[in-house]
Amino acid sequence: MVYTVGVADLKISGDDTDLIITYALGSCLGITVYDIRMKRAGMLHCMLPDSSIDPAKAAGNPCLYVDSGMKIMLDDFYRNGSRKHNLMIRVAGGSSSKLNEEDFFQIGRRNFISLRKYLWGEGLMLKAYDVGGYGSRTVTLEVANGKMIIKYQDSTKEL
Repeated sequence: MVYTVGVADLKISGDDTDLIITYALGSCLGITVYDIRMKRAGMLHCMLPDSSIDPAKAAGNPCLYVDSGMKIMLDDFYRNGSRKHNLMIRVAGGSSSKLNEEDFFQIGRRNFISLRKYLWGEGLMLKAYDVGGYGSRTVTLEVANGKMIIKYQDSTKEL
């Protein structure tokens, strides 16, 4: 089955026939977690860096934010038997919203910084990342093997 992860959404699967995909990542982050032992995969598509910006909104939709969305995703992995040393975490997105002008809010950059701080606090590291730039990305994650494919307007690569 193909699961589509929308904005402020999260999908997790342990079925090796599944694909998890998110489209048109701009300043948002597409964060993937893959348990190499249990063959479980998850993807979070989050928009904003920090749930303390609006705690009420975060309570209603924690996947809107990097920190609260990651907490939900990692808690699910741990509840289902995952261990930190088996988790492979990768991320794509975090683009700038302005090509030739200053990106005043720098949401993409702030999202990535927020993720790194969150992971550091949890004792986790990124395996790989593809962030920044100006274009959008589509990310696909294969549950069977953890393969993460990033598609740009004019090219494709594995992360």
